[in-house]
Amino acid sequence: MKNLSNQLIQRFFTKKEIGGEISVNDLRDREFSGEKLSAEEKTALANYDAYRISVLNAQENDEDFHAAYRQLQVIANLGDWKEFLKEQYSNL
Repeated sequence: MKNLSNQLIQRFFTKKEIGGEISVNDLRDREFSGEKLSAEEKTALANYDAYRISVLNAQENDEDFHAAYRQLQVIANLGDWKEFLKEQYSNL
């Protein structure tokens, strides 16, 4: 039953159909599924990972850490992966 629900969600509620952008987590899903990523896509993933670690390491207490962690989850799930090709993320 759960598998059927997942298939329906993927079929009817894909990001493409609702106007969403391809996200960092979409790239990760593709990579984990064995699909080859382009050099740009791999760079974006590496830049996001470096950004994520720098943001989390900068937090001074548990509350701030968990708030930053949740924000990073939203970014990874909904943000456009191309954002992490920008130079500001390449120098972390």
